Amino acid sequence: MLNVSKLRAAYGQSEVLHGLDLDVAPGEIVAIMGRNGMGKTTLMKTLMGIVSEKAGDVSVDSTAITGLKSHQRVAKGIAYVPQGRMIFSAMTVQENVETGLTVTGQSKVPDDIYERFPVLLEMKSRRGGNLSGGQQQQLAIARALASNPKVLLLDEPTEGIQPSIIREMARTLRKIRDQKGLTIVVAEQVLSFALDVADRVMVIENGTFVHDSPRNGIDEAQVSKFLSV
Repeated sequence: MLNVSKLRAAYGQSEVLHGLDLDVAPGEIVAIMGRNGMGKTTLMKTLMGIVSEKAGDVSVDSTAITGLKSHQRVAKGIAYVPQGRMIFSAMTVQENVETGLTVTGQSKVPDDIYERFPVLLEMKSRRGGNLSGGQQQQLAIARALASNPKVLLLDEPTEGIQPSIIREMARTLRKIRDQKGLTIVVAEQVLSFALDVADRVMVIENGTFVHDSPRNGIDEAQVSKFLSV
């Protein structure tokens, strides 16, 4: 569903991603782990077209998206929940979710989105800026789902969120995957969340993948070593 081949990305002359290969199957959840500054966010932004590819190819469901602008990638089936959530704080919950509809041609938010996030239904007319961190994260995910994606990218979704909400988020993401067959890639530093949510865990270090294992066979001590400073 998501195919990345020999992907390179740079900020100016400084190359950050060094020829990454990544294949994510339909309905698979992959956690990409690594310390700060190792390339997780750059990978997410490059897949989304916010950072341009220096070389390599990216495709979603066998459709090439390399070189496309971000909104064109959304139309091809990729959605993104950025680090820090980046919701529109002055807009209501409903207005925030509706911004995700632009590529679908629909004007009404599908009922199943509010069914998955009942707290958002209760707060539909509340401003996004008045929600807690956990509620804002749910709002950001709901907004991404409103574009009816095939691939959902989440960048550090647990940042600034309390542990009970993190566990609930893992359950919700797996449920969405099971019901919609959605492919999910999550960039994360919290190993417990990655083990809760992912089918496969990869580690990125200095812009290169250095570890790749199914969750069931994972060597937690080895992954923890990669994540420790």
